[in-house]
Amino acid sequence: MTYSRDIQIEFNHCDPAGIVFYPRYFEMTNSVVENFFKDEVGRSFASMHVAAQNGVPTVRIEADFMAPSRLGDIVTFALDVVKVGRSSVTVRITGVMAGEARLRATLTLVWIDGMKAAEWPVEMRDRLARHLEGAA
Repeated sequence: MTYSRDIQIEFNHCDPAGIVFYPRYFEMTNSVVENFFKDEVGRSFASMHVAAQNGVPTVRIEADFMAPSRLGDIVTFALDVVKVGRSSVTVRITGVMAGEARLRATLTLVWIDGMKAAEWPVEMRDRLARHLEGAA
């Protein structure tokens, strides 16, 4: 099951040429991940990182930038879970506008508890598994 979120390109995302400055895409992918965990996994970053002292830091990110996005564009970011491990999850995020791919990124995040990798809590693992590519 794919999770999606629209993000409008703002002035602060752009360089002097009026296109998205590529590091800003990493902020956008993090926003998509943060909202995915809140909306679909049932854990907000605030509840994890602040209240419970655990979280899901990104340990690997790979990105391809296919076309520029401009100020005012509304890009739809789609997140698919590719793999759920004992303590990690790999997600693929694609940013598209008007049928044109702008960004493809693959991220690996690790569940930590006490600043160490830990096994996913069962309810989180089950919710992540519902979003695996090809899951009904």
